[in-house]
Amino acid sequence: MKIAIASGKGGTGKTTVATNLAYYLAGQGQRAVYADCDVEEPNGHLFLRPEWSKKTEVTVKIPQIDDAKCDYCGDCARLCEYNALAVLSDKVMFFQSLCHSCGGCFHICPQKAITEIDRSIGVIKQGTGRGVPVFEGRLNIGEAISPPVIKRLREMIHGAAIAVIDAPPGTSCPVIEAVRNTDYVVLVTEPTPFGLNDLALAVGMVRVLGLPHGVIINRKGIGDERVEEYCLRENIPIILEIPDDRRIAEAYSEGELLIDAVPEYRRHFEKLFAETLRPLQKMGA
Repeated sequence: MKIAIASGKGGTGKTTVATNLAYYLAGQGQRAVYADCDVEEPNGHLFLRPEWSKKTEVTVKIPQIDDAKCDYCGDCARLCEYNALAVLSDKVMFFQSLCHSCGGCFHICPQKAITEIDRSIGVIKQGTGRGVPVFEGRLNIGEAISPPVIKRLREMIHGAAIAVIDAPPGTSCPVIEAVRNTDYVVLVTEPTPFGLNDLALAVGMVRVLGLPHGVIINRKGIGDERVEEYCLRENIPIILEIPDDRRIAEAYSEGELLIDAVPEYRRHFEKLFAETLRPLQKMGA
């Protein structure tokens, strides 16, 4: 069973929900793993505090041009939709940061002047923290394309009984790579105008992907009722409401898990598992 925790914007409490859910499930004897797919800025490790035991490099293929074979026909540059190649009269220029590793240039070159080589773009670390198996993807500094790291991380957790996937914020390609083919998407939002606007964008994304989903309203009480009204209109279940509580902010700032720092909030995660996730588990998701 793959559960994605996502949000239309950053700062809604997505990682708080994801880490505490994985921790709660592991404590209940469930074979749950936590996968931090927010690879540009992973921070789940701050709360689960894993001891890392393995590190896997993530590479992509990029073209390497053999000038001795190239006749500068320009077929590769015309094919590339990302303008990663430019062919001059006596030189081929390659812009590494624009390459999407599609392999098209390698296959189309009539002179077989292009080979593919590996380029490192990130790493995936594995470890265990607070009894939870933790997988963390991290994009190398300066890299712009994160989906290959997320895809590789998803492959590595494929056999987990329950995978709690901490998705990047937003609705762009990295988020889609993190949530695709999951069994349920939990959308974490806050009751503010910005929260509502970005929740609507996230709902549109998961609907296009055909994924079942529900909403958690975090910091309930800081805004108005428009998020609830939106969910009612759109027939979206509100699966949890977590009230605005200074103790939660204090626990977060100290890197503590909520259900340890403020034990009465454990019931929220009991409810989430009992009412939303356990039925999926019984259905064989």
